[in-house]
Amino acid sequence: MAANLAEQQQVVDLCIQVQQIAAPTGQESERARWVAEWLRQRGYSDVLHDDYDNVYACLRGRQHKPALLISAHTDTVFPAGVNLAIRYDEEQRCIYGPGLGDNSTGVAALLWLAAELHGQEPPPVDIWFVANAGEEGNGNLRGMRAAVDRLQNVLGAAIVIEGMGLQRVVSRALGSRRFRIAVHAPGGHSWSDFGVASAVHVLVNLASELTRLRPPAAPRTTFNVGVISGGTSINTIAQYAELELDLRSEEPAALELLVNQVEQIVQRYQTPRWRQAGVIVDAELIGDRPAGGIPADHPLVQAAVQSLIGVGVQPQVANRISSTDANVPLSRNIPAVCIGITDGGNAHRLDEWITADFLSQGMQHLRTLTDWAAKWLAAASA
Repeated sequence: MAANLAEQQQVVDLCIQVQQIAAPTGQESERARWVAEWLRQRGYSDVLHDDYDNVYACLRGRQHKPALLISAHTDTVFPAGVNLAIRYDEEQRCIYGPGLGDNSTGVAALLWLAAELHGQEPPPVDIWFVANAGEEGNGNLRGMRAAVDRLQNVLGAAIVIEGMGLQRVVSRALGSRRFRIAVHAPGGHSWSDFGVASAVHVLVNLASELTRLRPPAAPRTTFNVGVISGGTSINTIAQYAELELDLRSEEPAALELLVNQVEQIVQRYQTPRWRQAGVIVDAELIGDRPAGGIPADHPLVQAAVQSLIGVGVQPQVANRISSTDANVPLSRNIPAVCIGITDGGNAHRLDEWITADFLSQGMQHLRTLTDWAAKWLAAASA
């Protein structure tokens, strides 16, 4: 027990060190530099920090191919100036802090595992540890795309780490498509130019049509207008306005159908009648998260389930689909799962929290699954 508590505190301390370095999506460089230096200090001599702010370190195994990828994303949803103060609730056994669970705990787990395995007997296959950028929001999984592009010729499987959701084993990738729809119009003064086309008026009418979309309940398919902005003042007819639209589905065909419906709505505002009024409407693709998956009876999924049971955690097997960095390897037919390290909540909120009580179980789960996956890849290639 004492060893587990000591290990648990080490992971908590490491998690907070990571969390205290601001890393908004697209601004992960400082955290990436810190991660790279931390790995070098633990004996990894070939650490690479690439142009995407991904950090790579390889634990050389007895064979180099197929290799195992272990990853955790370094970026957060919070802007650089957010207050990163940590708060402890001893009664509830919770630790609060922006980005603590998503994904400082995941990065801490990645680093802890890399340090734990270094200097031991070489694993059966190469294990690549990657702290990748660009998972959140409009990062569009760019870090993981770059990592898989770099390693695809050697990869046999991937384990993606998220800080929260210990009970979950995600093995199906939720596909999504994201658009920025922008409107340009002549604009003018709200009194003297009344009747001139307004970008805001056009956009809200277009948005109203979007809200009347009726995606299917099965396969589950959703849409959301998450951001809308434009105009300059209350008495100005707007020259510019835009919105950002998120589309998701469990099935690629249903997602494509929804995308087609959105495109038809946009096209209705691109006719000569609107152009004659000086209105220009454009839809820009700003996010494309690929779908994919492996079945529930796949050996990697079953190994993750049994690993959780082995540490005394009841797995959630009903909800295996999500949008994570695992989307990228899964979409390229590389077996992958996304797992959590502890319990937590309020993700993407300032009062995000984790509990340290399950960290020892989560770390043992990660260690067991990593060991199994490395042996499985070696046996499969024999």
